[in-house]
Amino acid sequence: MKALSIRQPWAYQIIHGSKDIENRNWHTKFRGRFLVHAAQGMTKRELREANRFCMARGLPIPMALADLQRGGIIGSVELVDSVDTSDSDWYMGAKGFVLRDPRPLPFLPMKGRLGFFDVPDDALCTCPSGNGSLRWPCPIHPPKEAQP
Repeated sequence: MKALSIRQPWAYQIIHGSKDIENRNWHTKFRGRFLVHAAQGMTKRELREANRFCMARGLPIPMALADLQRGGIIGSVELVDSVDTSDSDWYMGAKGFVLRDPRPLPFLPMKGRLGFFDVPDDALCTCPSGNGSLRWPCPIHPPKEAQP
């Protein structure tokens, strides 16, 4: 499955807030569900600027720095379009990925990469034990590194 690294607190806002646009300076032809990877890097200054951005627009305020998970998968979301402009309060880039249907997932530590990247199939499970949704650890099919 594809994943995209997004710096905090924006990754949190996609999964738990109302952020429906991921701002980028490039378009993508990819459409569909992808995993949201919360990048490891984030500064206190970035969090302050994000808080100011949200307060100025009446948007949900991100969590405290210590509470934001970083360096792993935190959920999934569907990418439905790649646009040059948007009326969304979250739009502030040259380009934007239009997002919908965010789904939080248990934190899965993982290194991120630039652009969309593939997450190995054995890192997650979509079997019936997960009720048809992405879920880990899977009680029936744990990742290879977790198996004895």
